[in-house]
Amino acid sequence: MKIVVLAGGRSTERNVSISSGYRLTNALRDKGHQATFIDLFLGYDLNGQPAASVFEDANTSKDLNISDAILTDADINALRPGDDTTLFGPNVLDICKAADIVFLGLHGGDGENGKVQAVLDLNNIKYTGSGSTASGITMNKVYSKEIMLYHSIKTAAFVEITRDQGAKGHKLPFAYPVVLKPTSGGSSVGTHIVHNDAELESGLTDVFRFDNSAIIEEFIEGREFSLGVVNGHAFPAIEIKVHDGWYDFEHKFQPGHTDFITPPDDLDSAVHEEMKRVAVQTMRVLGMQNYGRVDFFANDFGVWVIEANNLPGMTPLSLLPQEAEAEGVAYPDLVESIVTGKLKIYEDGMNN
Repeated sequence: MKIVVLAGGRSTERNVSISSGYRLTNALRDKGHQATFIDLFLGYDLNGQPAASVFEDANTSKDLNISDAILTDADINALRPGDDTTLFGPNVLDICKAADIVFLGLHGGDGENGKVQAVLDLNNIKYTGSGSTASGITMNKVYSKEIMLYHSIKTAAFVEITRDQGAKGHKLPFAYPVVLKPTSGGSSVGTHIVHNDAELESGLTDVFRFDNSAIIEEFIEGREFSLGVVNGHAFPAIEIKVHDGWYDFEHKFQPGHTDFITPPDDLDSAVHEEMKRVAVQTMRVLGMQNYGRVDFFANDFGVWVIEANNLPGMTPLSLLPQEAEAEGVAYPDLVESIVTGKLKIYEDGMNN
């Protein structure tokens, strides 16, 4: 198949996306596909050639070097000076139209908010993951939590505060500590654990640098897990054990701060099965398709959904691929199953 791996863009998680995208491209080439990496924002110079020409060298004989694409904001501004509004770079849509399918390797605002999916839909371009509506809902923590609560899925109580309401003088309906996050965002960027009014005011000021709205959640004490679902199949959960503090951006992306254990130690089998059931249910009620990941806390009162991720990280060391590996699904096979909509373990009769 001719496959575009679309990644990069200008979100705060650009380099995470690049890392996923390059490894996805190489995995797809290992499976025999003509896969090519395209940066959403920077685009591709066709030099007068037809869009389909980009797939001529996109085969298993050429591995990509990730260091070539990790760019700073200054690098990007130098390549496209003064352009901070355009979402799609030169020739991106034409190349996507020439592909059989687009694998969305995007993270953060670019891709997870549904705008890219909407443009692809309008151009009749096939892509992996969830559609524009589900992506927009899962990116917005207020919308997704309201839907989960309506369907009796446990999630922390919350309030929303907008930039127009300001950062000062808010009285909360639950006690400190609380969790403060941008309403729309990922990878814990702008997230704070808040213990008093002064920290709340300071945290809101910071959140409003990233978003026009903040969500404040009741703090849930418990063990933290994440659980991936691919084509309706829930993989074993992975437990997230932070050495100190909590699972913030640094703990997610810098080695040595966190242990990831799958399958989890001493997790009651009934609780584990409940987590799998709730993960599949959460994706269903949010309209998510193909693949995703649901994050949980578990305690004596049950399992609590933290949030759903419509475009989870997809390097071999990301959470979902680690869970799949624990069940015997190698990284290239996992990537292949997302593209084809089939999961090999079904065919082997292991699960259904």
